[in-house]
Amino acid sequence: MQRVLVVLPFYGGSLPIGRYCASALRDIGCLVEVFDAPAFYGAFDAVKGLNVSMERQEYLENSFLQVVTQSVLATVERFEPDLVLCMAQAPLSRQGLSRLRKDGVTTAMWFVEDYRLFTYWRAFAPLYDVFAVIQREPFLSELARSGVANALYLPLAADPAVHKPLDLSPAERQQFGAELSFMGAGYPNRRTAFHELVKYGLKIWGTEWDGDPILAPAVQMRGRRISTEDAVRIFNAACINLNLHSSVKAEEVVSGGDFVNPRTFEIAACGAFQLVDTRTLMADLFEEGDLATFSSLGELEEKIIHFAAHPEERNAYALRGRERVLASHTYTARMRTLLDFVEERLPGVEKRVDRDWPEDLPEALRKDLGELYTALGLPSGSGFTDVVAAVRGKNEKLTPLETAILFLDEWKKQYSL
Repeated sequence: MQRVLVVLPFYGGSLPIGRYCASALRDIGCLVEVFDAPAFYGAFDAVKGLNVSMERQEYLENSFLQVVTQSVLATVERFEPDLVLCMAQAPLSRQGLSRLRKDGVTTAMWFVEDYRLFTYWRAFAPLYDVFAVIQREPFLSELARSGVANALYLPLAADPAVHKPLDLSPAERQQFGAELSFMGAGYPNRRTAFHELVKYGLKIWGTEWDGDPILAPAVQMRGRRISTEDAVRIFNAACINLNLHSSVKAEEVVSGGDFVNPRTFEIAACGAFQLVDTRTLMADLFEEGDLATFSSLGELEEKIIHFAAHPEERNAYALRGRERVLASHTYTARMRTLLDFVEERLPGVEKRVDRDWPEDLPEALRKDLGELYTALGLPSGSGFTDVVAAVRGKNEKLTPLETAILFLDEWKKQYSL
């Protein structure tokens, strides 16, 4: 699998994950192009803000989605990917997916959401060739009953190039440091739990915390959305990172759910300490002693008090958690699993072969191809169009060989060599 088009959503939790996937695929040796849907979001948001009837609003939003879908299809036509990887909430309509299937383009979605809350998968999953998910049963069985032949359990991960230990400055430690820290959205169960935890010096980072006078003093940066860079600083600066999975039920403080959220992997990859609620799928991902866990609010309070007084134990957990994530839970590992699954289940999807080089390619160019592949980060044997795309994507000054490649490409277009 050499050429992969990654289709991002307009916004949301799967947006940074899509970027991590693109980076991981490049590290593997794929030629990657990213369809940057967030570039369209300003116009989409303007459409949503019009003061029109509900019926008219729905028509306009669907029409805008079709424009974005056609943009994806145009990118596919130009880039000719071996695989189109869509992230959850990607702006690709059912009609667009049907068109890709008709044209023989292999598609996959990584559905990094809770299938019980986000049920749009029922309409879209059967239209993908591969549907990767972060939950197992009963979701996998429901997908099979819906006509999905190739469903893959693919848990979340971390990007070690992003989620890593930092040497913070005194000013950063002053700004982002906390005895007890939480970064995430204000779901009902978290609001309930945190009412009991503010007495431990809790600092809260993230959105959707307004309207709660008890928690308001703990909310940092006026409840603004936190950038990835600042999230990593927050993880590094905290003595204890609280990681409580979300639930829409206020009375269900610790839900005991299945999927493991990205924060679990990201905090661990930072070499930071976390207290995380137990999940049913956690034992498949981490060994005993990798993570400090809790299964009730009472147990959480006991462990906050204990670990606040035992920094050496926090450090030991942080070290083991980081080692586990780096060994098994990176986005590079997840993308290898996905590509292997695609090639196993869809044997007709073969790697691109070197068939589009001009037959009379000058010998001076041919003998330097290996060096060119290495310099551009391409797999050996990449096609001429792969090389041209990589050269055109460079921001640095072109070498004489790269300049010759672009000249040859223009020559081909003019004279159909």
